[in-house]
Amino acid sequence: MGVLDKDIRVVKEKTWLISLLLAFFVAYPNNAWLVCDLEWFVKPEDVGAYVAFYFFRFGFFWLLIWLILRYDFKKMTSIIFAKHLWKNLLLTLIGFAVYEAITFAFKQFDHFLSILFFQFIVIWLVTTFVSYIYVLFENQVKKEKEIERLQIENLESRCNALTNQINPHFFFNSLNGISSLVRKKNDENTLKYISELSDIFRYILLSENRSLVKLDDELKFVEAFSHVMQVRYGSKLNIKVDVPENKRFMQLPVLSLLPLLENATTHNMIDSEHVMNINIRLDDNGMLTVSNPIYPKLAPPVTNGTGLKNLDARFEMMLGRNIVVTNDGITYMVSMPLGN
Repeated sequence: MGVLDKDIRVVKEKTWLISLLLAFFVAYPNNAWLVCDLEWFVKPEDVGAYVAFYFFRFGFFWLLIWLILRYDFKKMTSIIFAKHLWKNLLLTLIGFAVYEAITFAFKQFDHFLSILFFQFIVIWLVTTFVSYIYVLFENQVKKEKEIERLQIENLESRCNALTNQINPHFFFNSLNGISSLVRKKNDENTLKYISELSDIFRYILLSENRSLVKLDDELKFVEAFSHVMQVRYGSKLNIKVDVPENKRFMQLPVLSLLPLLENATTHNMIDSEHVMNINIRLDDNGMLTVSNPIYPKLAPPVTNGTGLKNLDARFEMMLGRNIVVTNDGITYMVSMPLGN
């Protein structure tokens, strides 16, 4: 990638040199005519004017090619060849009209107008191909840089997923849940709670070695998480899953649902007057949606705000698509694409 990026910068910096070389190529017939005309057709008293006109013509070609390439390098981003072709044709025709206007004003005319027109056609085609190749390379460099950026963000988000999800608050709340169950002397519920909690931590720790997992694995994790959280919130927190069994083979990044469930419990009031109903289902477009009502806390929690950004970066990296966040002030919903 570094080599391509360097080549792109060199081309942009050396536009004047590329234009000069192309101008020599386009004006090649005139180089031969200069010698021939001076020897056979031009009167001695007209030599100076003829040579000056030759250099004007060459300089005009150079300037026109430089202007077209500079325009294309700065403005043309489309990889559709036809757009380059027609825009450069328009620029070339404008250049041709300006050239003819100048030569008419100074009463200087080329011996062969058809050859001159052909030279402008060559300018059109050559500048189009050069600029198109440049845009293709530039787009390739941008894609490679974006892939590199997403790979870095993916590594960072995976680290954040492991460090942020196993946070002290969740850990201590889990221990408090065990304490409350022990005090109630309900051995069956206590054992069930410990079993579900161990499944949660096992899944989180094993996620370090996985990128994409089946939706079924994530939903089983949600079941364990739901059981642990209900010990804390009771009937004030309900997580409803409505995903057909025949769709649970689809894939998504590991630990995609945990930050959304934690956000719902962190950013909202949950009590007898504010029952938190979290719904997980597939929408009509085949996207997995997680929605919950909005009961904003009087004092907003202090968070780093990177959870959703990391989640979105992981989806973009692994599935090539982004999550969609919808907030109408009543319901908060995150829609996530799924892979096969």
